[in-house]
Amino acid sequence: MIYPSISDLSKNGKYNRYTLVIAASKTARILTDEYVKQREYAEKLIANKETDKSLISMIKREYRDEKAVKSAINRLHDGEFDIFPLTADAAEEIGAELPTAEDEAATAEE
Repeated sequence: MIYPSISDLSKNGKYNRYTLVIAASKTARILTDEYVKQREYAEKLIANKETDKSLISMIKREYRDEKAVKSAINRLHDGEFDIFPLTADAAEEIGAELPTAEDEAATAEE
């Protein structure tokens, strides 16, 4: 069984699967960017011989040891990141389409 389940993540139907996928991918991107930032900084220190620590020890464990998507899902579930549904104004601004009630009903049937 996968934990947390989709029903746990969707807050009992508050968010559809599409919203969860987008939220997880954006959160994973944030975590990956932080990993890259920490790694580049550590490599810079090692290259300039400003530290005698290993590369691995200079990167936080939470970014280095877990896959970004798994960590993102856990952080969404724990409430470290919040999901804000796309509003009609924001969707229009970026040229996206909001899911219709029919789309959400079809998703719920699956």
